[in-house]
Amino acid sequence: MPRIALLQSRAFPDQETALTHHEELIRQSAKDGAQIVVTQELFLTPYFCVVEDTDQFDLAEEIPGSSTQRLGDLATELGIVIVSSHFEKRGPGLYHNTAVVHDADGSMLGIYRKAHIPQDPGFEEKFYFTPGDTSWPVWNTRFGRLGVLVCWDQWYPEAARLMALGGAEILIYPTAIGWLPEEKDELGSAQHCAWETVQRGHAVANGCYVAAVNRIGKEADTEFWGQSFVCNPYGVIEAKGTEDQEEIILHDINLKQVEDFRRIWPFFRDRRIDAYGDILKRWNQD
Repeated sequence: MPRIALLQSRAFPDQETALTHHEELIRQSAKDGAQIVVTQELFLTPYFCVVEDTDQFDLAEEIPGSSTQRLGDLATELGIVIVSSHFEKRGPGLYHNTAVVHDADGSMLGIYRKAHIPQDPGFEEKFYFTPGDTSWPVWNTRFGRLGVLVCWDQWYPEAARLMALGGAEILIYPTAIGWLPEEKDELGSAQHCAWETVQRGHAVANGCYVAAVNRIGKEADTEFWGQSFVCNPYGVIEAKGTEDQEEIILHDINLKQVEDFRRIWPFFRDRRIDAYGDILKRWNQD
């Protein structure tokens, strides 16, 4: 049973400080027996998408680059899988929100570029990120088959399904989501419930584990709500973080439960793949 570690943390004043701090968290996770370690979304920077500011593009880095090299070296040294989330500079004026997977031998297995890009007050992501074009990769790591999606992707059952069909046993969601002050009193509890519930539903519908790691702290007007969690194929939350504390959420993943669940509830067997053509339309009432 692989042990997963979710690094629920805050923003730091600069990227070097953030990376050095997370290296310490990764080492502690490995010391505590973790074999898969996951960062929150955009862990090297503040959540800069609160405003539209062209200077923020200077925060982006090439992949591979110095940060991913350090993470790969750390994965090699510790013999662990590291899933990290980065602001990628792909080319002049072309940027992505990108997850990187290093296997336990330090090799970079590949990247996933965030496909669904939100645009809301305090979450001005369409200004910064080009929609991803990596399709829905699944990586066969030393400690399990992983599918990695990013934040806003977590609301879309199609993305979770395609990664599960690609063989993912664990769906991982690096995340940066929180409350706006004008909404928290009225909608805060409902918003968090919806976020948690939809991901638990992905676990059930696909018979797999889900691990979501969110950041904490207040940045500009956004209060990130933490509460990173791991749930099993029944949607039962087996490990969960606090709302406002930096912590490492550790949990042992029973991969046998994925096969056992899918034998009892064979959703993949009973899918009507001949009948879903309309899912490719934007709207079915045109």
